[in-house]
Amino acid sequence: MQPKYSLIIPVYNRPDEIRELLQSLLRQTYKKEFEVVIVEDGSEIRAEDVVSEFMDALTLSYYFKENSGPGDSRNFGMRKARGDYFIILDSDCILPPEYLQAIDLSLTEEYTDFFGGPDTAHPDFSNIQKAINYAMTAFLTTGGIRGSEKGSAKFQPRSFNMGISRKAFEASKGFGNIHPGEDPDLTIRLWNLGFSSKLIAEARVYHKRRIDFSKFYRQVRKFGMVRPILNHWHPGTGKLTYWFPFFFCSGFLLSVTLAVAGYFWLFYIFAFYLLLILIDSTLKNRSLGIGFLSLYAVLVQFYGYGTGFFKSTFLLTFSKKKPQELFPSLFFRS
Repeated sequence: MQPKYSLIIPVYNRPDEIRELLQSLLRQTYKKEFEVVIVEDGSEIRAEDVVSEFMDALTLSYYFKENSGPGDSRNFGMRKARGDYFIILDSDCILPPEYLQAIDLSLTEEYTDFFGGPDTAHPDFSNIQKAINYAMTAFLTTGGIRGSEKGSAKFQPRSFNMGISRKAFEASKGFGNIHPGEDPDLTIRLWNLGFSSKLIAEARVYHKRRIDFSKFYRQVRKFGMVRPILNHWHPGTGKLTYWFPFFFCSGFLLSVTLAVAGYFWLFYIFAFYLLLILIDSTLKNRSLGIGFLSLYAVLVQFYGYGTGFFKSTFLLTFSKKKPQELFPSLFFRS
């Protein structure tokens, strides 16, 4: 029998993480058959032995290919999959038991050709992971863009937790070779093809993200560098809010300079905003320690994204080179 859903999971040097994800799939309350497609993206530390432990318990297939990036690996998995609807997950996610059932119910009530789900921190995550999760998802930091637009036909799914129909995949040809940024690029192309998206708020995943601040900084800096490229590729998609991290960093530096000169009013505004973040994270995580770590995570996020965004915008504006020439590290060869 052909499964309705195929879960596409690229993995790169993370066998322990894929074990946790597969274990969470065993606990799903959705009782119909679903397919799991694991795509090993040229890993040096393979997950094949871990995957083999679940072959009897899940309808599961495993493929190894040369390293070509997560976008191309997802496309590879979707071409191999048998289902009519693909659910794309990162290997560092853990699924609540009701995850698949929530998706099936939502698509039955109101079908859409692609969707996204929010993420949160698992209670067992480290304090740093919880702080980074707060920085990436809180309304005070990102406007809650990863889960605040319920019912919106313009919700932008993120590829750590995203669904796409076979029809939409075949029409769009799937993900491009930019990384990060392959998910908003695909979303915009799908919108241009006439497909609509929505948020399934109940389809929540526990997303581990980066486990230390240095890796988190490199990640958000790449996010900042990618966004102007996407704006360049897709005219009319740029937003003033994308400049916020850069304006924050510049304004904060100005406030310190003015404070040294005896003018504190701007510094007090920034201090009040940071105090709100500290209080909000402390209450949500029920920990003052996580509150302070969240404060640091937000500063890392704004500085990394803001400087990356400004550098990319400047070079794209004043250089005649293509993005692939300016930022080769952001592109994989298919």
